[in-house]
Amino acid sequence: MTTLLAGDIGGTKTLLSLYRLVPGGALELVASQRYPSVQWPDLAPMVQAFLADHPLAGAGDAVPAAACLAVAGPVQGGCALLTNLPWQLDEQQLAEATGIPAVELVNDFAVLIYGLPHLQANQQAPIRAGRPDSAEPLLVLGAGTGLGVAIGVPTQAGLKAVPSEGAHGEFSPRSQGEWELKQWLGSELALQRVSIERVVSGTGLGWVARWLLATTPQGQGHPLAALAADQGRDLPAAVAQAAAAGDPLASQALELWLSAYGSVTGDLALAALSRGGVWLAGGTAAKLLQPLRHGGFTAAFLNKGRLAAVLEAMPITAITDPAVGSFSAACRARMLLG
Repeated sequence: MTTLLAGDIGGTKTLLSLYRLVPGGALELVASQRYPSVQWPDLAPMVQAFLADHPLAGAGDAVPAAACLAVAGPVQGGCALLTNLPWQLDEQQLAEATGIPAVELVNDFAVLIYGLPHLQANQQAPIRAGRPDSAEPLLVLGAGTGLGVAIGVPTQAGLKAVPSEGAHGEFSPRSQGEWELKQWLGSELALQRVSIERVVSGTGLGWVARWLLATTPQGQGHPLAALAADQGRDLPAAVAQAAAAGDPLASQALELWLSAYGSVTGDLALAALSRGGVWLAGGTAAKLLQPLRHGGFTAAFLNKGRLAAVLEAMPITAITDPAVGSFSAACRARMLLG
């Protein structure tokens, strides 16, 4: 039976997974293991150890038929230098070291493009309805620690993932409040420019809350102030929870953030003309389904003047599966079989 290797390689941890093709071409997860990345000198020895510990679940093959390895960093010419690891990865060298015939390195966000057409109902949730055109590009955004952006272009061989650094364009305020937020961020973080990602990300939600805590009367003595002063990474989640409980400052922070996220999503959807649909990934999508559906996100997404009609037809869907990176890498590995 054909087996495939999927990898999600990050600076802190690496998840390796083994899938096999079942009748009809579906993917079945048969083994998965997480490794602390810094404890390994390179990726090849880790893959070799994983395959030795998981002998393909009785599939009968010596090695997987193909592998897709999603890496936290840019990939060019089959090579990748990881941002937070001293690993220089090369597809050909990995294939030779592991014996896997087909190995591909893909950016860890762009790889999501390959999983989108194959998501099951329990891996996704609708944000707004639309009329998708399967012959047109897709757009995926992910607000987590940062903001990931990628475009999927239909080809005869299936979707082609096009990475993007659209999140690092300059944040453009649309209101007095957003203008004041931008000025405060520039001063607080000693920035010459404020990128979109500084505001539109999970981390950005925390900065929006810090701005309100620091500059408004209701911020004095607020329950979130101690967490904000501690630079706590849990602040965005705490803001969302407080907003759900009706806290006025947290609600204001979340609404500003949702509106900025919706506006940026609309801008990028126009840039990509993503008539195939818009997908929201990242750590915030599954946690904020109701605010995304009922807050200012959709209104800001559509607020594009004469081009609103173009956006109106685009459905928006949230990805809710936390293991979608590994699943998408397996989907891409299946495409490598030809």
